[in-house]
Amino acid sequence: MPNTKSEPVATRISRELAGRIISGEIAAGTRLRQDQIAETFKASHVPVREAFRRLEAQGLVESEPRRGVRVAAFSLDDLREVAQMRSVLEVLALRNAAPHLTTSILDEAEEATRAGDHARDVQVWEEANRRFHRLILTPCSMPRLLRTIDDLHAASARFLFSGWRAEWETPTDRDHRAILSALRAGHIDTAAALLARHVTWIGQNPI
Repeated sequence: MPNTKSEPVATRISRELAGRIISGEIAAGTRLRQDQIAETFKASHVPVREAFRRLEAQGLVESEPRRGVRVAAFSLDDLREVAQMRSVLEVLALRNAAPHLTTSILDEAEEATRAGDHARDVQVWEEANRRFHRLILTPCSMPRLLRTIDDLHAASARFLFSGWRAEWETPTDRDHRAILSALRAGHIDTAAALLARHVTWIGQNPI
């Protein structure tokens, strides 16, 4: 869990609001009132405005002149766009991360996949899935790229949560295992192709 005592107030506000938007607790079209949020978080308007800018950069809210901020809608076309962007950017990150992937990192990524296989609900599965991707991509040491990928994962998760809120059946992620197998064998081109197909397929075949 994040250390909420040391993190900036704007970061805490944007993180908590993002979680509620992604989970569907705050629905698309809902207006976010600056005064109300400032009161809820016992903060001034300055960090609230900073949090809104962060959420807008993530594509989670929209700012409308003279009308304030509202939660953005998210369509199938948006999901496909996000998947295509993820495909390109995650492959770039993986190619730069591959020389630095250790056996320990790959073992952790395999454990994340196993955790996903036994997830009790969509939120637990999404956390395990995101952990897998972060583990194999973070060694690229490209912080701007990783922040962009993380934002795109948040957008993907929002659609995932809305589609699986009513009913849950744990998927088995064979793609993750195939990617790990290729990385362990040193077949970087194969791993990159598998990752690109895996992420693009999500956009073409939403569950």
